[in-house]
Amino acid sequence: MKGTPFLAEWAPGELCGSMLRLFIYGAFIRLTRGKDVEEDQTRQRRPRSDGRKNRERLLETARTAFGSGEIDIPLDEIARRTGVGIGTLYRHFANRDALIEAVYRDELNRLAAAASRLAETHAPVEALRAWLNLFVDYIATKQVIAPALNSLIGGTDAIYADSRTVLTAAIGGLVTRATQSGDIRPDIEPVDLLCALGGVSNYATGPGWEPRAKRLVDVLIAGSRPEG
Repeated sequence: MKGTPFLAEWAPGELCGSMLRLFIYGAFIRLTRGKDVEEDQTRQRRPRSDGRKNRERLLETARTAFGSGEIDIPLDEIARRTGVGIGTLYRHFANRDALIEAVYRDELNRLAAAASRLAETHAPVEALRAWLNLFVDYIATKQVIAPALNSLIGGTDAIYADSRTVLTAAIGGLVTRATQSGDIRPDIEPVDLLCALGGVSNYATGPGWEPRAKRLVDVLIAGSRPEG
């Protein structure tokens, strides 16, 4: 049919199967392909989402076990308590050391992320105060899982070196904002605040140390204020 589009020669029911593939570069197939891609992306997102949730649940189970003194808990027991198979655990953590390190780094990353979040929702000095209180909680968690960390075959030097870098960067932004707003003096160094609270961990063995450490946060903030 001269002047008639090729599609017009086909009844709607016939435009299927192999003929549909002839139009893979045409506008018609782009509509179908868009749906196919969307469905494929949905299928891909679901396993990734499930995988993230399983990883988070495994970390929480391990964190709870280590915190209760179960340093030598078998990996298959962690998987059982989480409600997943041991294969799922090994897909996320190659061995016991990898799991222990992941628990620690997860706490570290949460603390670092909190700095940005607090900067968006709090006044500069209050963001700094809130983050330092979270740092006390981080110290508490670190104390709890310290026996597990100390069991790492490769030692903890590299992990702790990374944590110093991450924490210094996180608090650095908060201190800069508080300095620029005039809430604290410009001679206050971020690392000094970390060291002051980090020293508390040397005494973090008896009951009641966390409330005392958080009172120290208020003392540090007050002592960092401009004179007059």
